[in-house]
Amino acid sequence: MKTNFSLLFYLKRQKNYHGGHVPVYLRITVGGKRSEMTTGLECDPEKWNTKSGRQDGKKEDVRSFNAYLDNLQSMINQVYRDLFDSGEVITAEGIKCRFIGREVRKHTLMEGIKVHNEKMELL
Repeated sequence: MKTNFSLLFYLKRQKNYHGGHVPVYLRITVGGKRSEMTTGLECDPEKWNTKSGRQDGKKEDVRSFNAYLDNLQSMINQVYRDLFDSGEVITAEGIKCRFIGREVRKHTLMEGIKVHNEKMELL
């Protein structure tokens, strides 16, 4: 089953922004649900191209910056393909967790009842 999946790089300015570099964030969207994470990079807003989601310029530092974003995008796409091929439920949070190495914890009803009963016994 195909799902709507998209990636977006954007700048996230603070409310009290007065100039300087701002962090670059990555937004993963699957079926209208979003999950955001930082890329660890910062960019000058004057050099940022919103349409392409990349920095404008031809200098070496700009090329390496954009290459890092391209690499990040390909790794996220690979995580998406792995989840799709394995037949797992694909969510934005699931892709993010798999990418950063944290597993999405799944709780069953029986586990919930067991935890509830243990808490009630302690009372």
